[in-house]
Amino acid sequence: MTLDPTDVTRRLDAALAGVAATFRGMAAHREESNCECHWGSAEELALLKTPDVPLDDELLRRTYWTTDWRYPGPLLRRILPQLTQGIVAGTVDPMAGMGCLGGLFVVGRSQEWPTAQRDVLREFLDAWWLHVLAEPDAKVPAHDAMTLLAEITMELTPQLTTWAESLTDTVARRRLVTAVDEWMYDLQRDDLPWSSWHDEDTWRPALSLWVLRHAPAALRESDASAELHDQVRRLALPYPDRWDR
Repeated sequence: MTLDPTDVTRRLDAALAGVAATFRGMAAHREESNCECHWGSAEELALLKTPDVPLDDELLRRTYWTTDWRYPGPLLRRILPQLTQGIVAGTVDPMAGMGCLGGLFVVGRSQEWPTAQRDVLREFLDAWWLHVLAEPDAKVPAHDAMTLLAEITMELTPQLTTWAESLTDTVARRRLVTAVDEWMYDLQRDDLPWSSWHDEDTWRPALSLWVLRHAPAALRESDASAELHDQVRRLALPYPDRWDR
């Protein structure tokens, strides 16, 4: 699959516009509350209950960082237009990684939203994933983006399939080399490279097999270290044999 950056950008812009239109007018639940000492003021909470008022970066960050909202679904829909813009811009800063941010979508039950809302969210995620793979200046590394996508969609295979189909593109191959370097410490130990809300026991071997299939060619054309080449080679061995030098 050839990734045309112009087409990818156009699709992402349309997806962001779709999120903004679909979630316009959303507000946090009228009975939503949080601790003023640890989260923020009553005035700030009131902003979340007021549709379409822009939130400053700090308030937005505290809102998606917080894990103890009583009604996380309405809250997530309230901030989603700004949150998706921030994801693309690379300004979203989850405290414990993109998997932690994905947890907000899990507790917010995004898989149970009305069909139109689910479809718009999925189109944004698909468009952003192509942007990450095709755009040299994408602000979020592919391995972090894939973590977020897997946690939100509860699927790993679609992202891996799209990435494999995109490996004719130089940028997508560079993203793979960077990702493998990030993942190998955990994969060699039979761990998923992020803490997941979902099926780690299935995802970890699937990711390992995908790396074994697609990484060697990308590594050969890059300036990857001999150590990284060796780590990928050892990933194919039974676990005890990986440490026998």
